[in-house]
Amino acid sequence: MTEAAHTGWQRLAIIAGGGEVPLLIAQGEKGAGRSPFIVEVTGFADQDYSAYDRSAFPVTKIGGMQKAMREAGCDAVCFIGRITRPDFKSLMGLDTAAMTLLPKITQAARYGDDALMRVIIDSFENKGLRAIGADQALSSLVPEAGTLGAIQPDAAAMADIEKALSIARAIGAHDIGQGAVVANGLVLAVEAQEGTDRMLARVAELPDDIRGRAEGRLGVLAKTPKPQQERRIDLPTIGLHTIDGVSRAGLAGIAIHAGNALIPRMDETIAAADAAGIFIYAARADE
Repeated sequence: MTEAAHTGWQRLAIIAGGGEVPLLIAQGEKGAGRSPFIVEVTGFADQDYSAYDRSAFPVTKIGGMQKAMREAGCDAVCFIGRITRPDFKSLMGLDTAAMTLLPKITQAARYGDDALMRVIIDSFENKGLRAIGADQALSSLVPEAGTLGAIQPDAAAMADIEKALSIARAIGAHDIGQGAVVANGLVLAVEAQEGTDRMLARVAELPDDIRGRAEGRLGVLAKTPKPQQERRIDLPTIGLHTIDGVSRAGLAGIAIHAGNALIPRMDETIAAADAAGIFIYAARADE
């Protein structure tokens, strides 16, 4: 899946954190006949970008990134991939742009990651770099509504989906996380700063009588954007690692929101879910 959803930019800069989604977007741009510019975030980018025009900067060098993008002729930027939130106040080596933003960053950080990212995004847009989301850059990452594989959720699973999505929205409203696990109406876990994979590992350690197992799967992982989510960054993502974690936790399936989640290598992820006996359900916006 390499079709890029081009909506007006001439050259896209990709600020690449960890994971494969930045590389998939780069491949989509290249497949569409465009030449992306990769900014590898030092210490986080973990894919091979040697086939692309690229540069590397630590997260503290915001001004350096912006200058490199302008010199490369970029008019749009996509922030994508795993980056641990830094403590800017304790970091050495802030460049002039980062130092100028520091008071705003410090203030915004009190209100959560989304407020913090809006400050950073605004700084790039003020330099003439239009910020776009991964869903805009590569539409094939975004699921449509309905059951995505061969496994259908039953009535009990649909009830768990409804509750898990509700819980995920509730914690998201407080900028806690994006995910929750519910089995037979019982909340088994909510996601905080540890992330989805570690949350699922916690569920796998729970007693069998409150969660499912391979021979009798039970319960749902739900992931949904926070109500105040900055859609141009950090949409909920599921992939092969998620399928593995859900399988180890004995869960029956995964619920996301159609149009509001990313699934890298969607065909492979759906096939892996089918093989494990796990459903993937993309709920409508009103569910």
